[in-house]
Amino acid sequence: MSAGISIVTALPDLVRSCLSASVLGRGIEAGKLDVSVVDLRDFAPGDYRQIDDYSFGGGGMVLMAGPLKSAIDFIADKDSRFVVYPSPQGVRLYQELVEDLRRICGRKRLVLVCGHYEGVDERFVENCVDLEVSLGDFVLTGGELPALAITDAIARLVDGVVGRREAVEEDSFFSGMLDHPHYTRPAEFEGTSVPAELISGDHGRIESYRRAESSRRTISRRPDVIARAGIMPYLRRGVYVLQIHCPVLDRNGNSVTTAITGMDLHDIARVCRTYGIKKYIIVTPLAPQREMVKKIAAHWTEGYGASFNPDRADAMKRIKTFGVLEKAFDWIGKRERAMPFVIATTARVREDATHWMRLKGMMLQMECPVALLFGTGHGLHDDVIGAADAVMTPISGGRGAYNHLSVRSAASIVLDRFFGFR
Repeated sequence: MSAGISIVTALPDLVRSCLSASVLGRGIEAGKLDVSVVDLRDFAPGDYRQIDDYSFGGGGMVLMAGPLKSAIDFIADKDSRFVVYPSPQGVRLYQELVEDLRRICGRKRLVLVCGHYEGVDERFVENCVDLEVSLGDFVLTGGELPALAITDAIARLVDGVVGRREAVEEDSFFSGMLDHPHYTRPAEFEGTSVPAELISGDHGRIESYRRAESSRRTISRRPDVIARAGIMPYLRRGVYVLQIHCPVLDRNGNSVTTAITGMDLHDIARVCRTYGIKKYIIVTPLAPQREMVKKIAAHWTEGYGASFNPDRADAMKRIKTFGVLEKAFDWIGKRERAMPFVIATTARVREDATHWMRLKGMMLQMECPVALLFGTGHGLHDDVIGAADAVMTPISGGRGAYNHLSVRSAASIVLDRFFGFR
């Protein structure tokens, strides 16, 4: 899929000089990038090729709608183009938006319109612009630098422009996290040495160091980006989902044991497989219920069921049962060589609850595994919540106090918040 981009500008020589250099220049020369520069003055009327005029009501100069409209019409018709206007009033540029623009310019001509002075005639924006984009809360003398920045960001996603695909995927924000620090020769500079991990020759140790540093930098420098980051690869130990059937509450607040449903098993097992959860653990003291779980799982992990739907088999292999919660914690502790940090979920408002975004940041700093507890019936018993290391604030759908999600719905939402990516 070739990237098709046109840049409309009153300073074509400036733009062309930047496009001819470095990675962009090599990508264009190799035919990996299709980038054209359109001189706005070629579409201006009169001997003076006028492209701007005074603002009605007073103020500075404004680019006229006529030349701009003629330029984009020359590039492509309305159905075959997507017009982006870099503007301080636009949506802030972020990695996922760059990826959307990359996909768009594979189907349509992406037209970047460079403004100047006080901007462009609002009628052009209203009638012709599909998206306004801002690099940040500051003002530049023109739209050329933002247009080039957008082009450069898109170019990195085009196969063959950057040498290694891995180099792109390891960059800041591609995974949602900041990049790890980089070092080169000499190994010591003004009394500071390169971290020992990076010169150890141990690839596992190097990778572990880089992921830890990426986590540390993101937490300390940009905690705001953690909410949309895929953190599972950066965790030092595994994550476990525990579905509790005893002790849980009934509608009157009494301690009860609830029944297991096949729908929960199938749906939550697939969710756990999707988000990289190590095990989906069912806790019930009822032996017949545990046997039922094993039979359902065995149907999909052995014999005909496994061959009929291997993907379902992979999900159902994650299911494990225990009679009491403490044994489940002990098993996780032995498997991970560290006892889990236990996070209880609840639909009830509690003063001691912690928001999921803060818990997500905490996970990145932990050396221990994580156990997420989900209650059935009318929620986890207070004894279970009281023994947890943290309680997550309830899922909120917006207005109103209604909050009665099924356990499989709650598990899906929580796992996506913590481990979802893009």
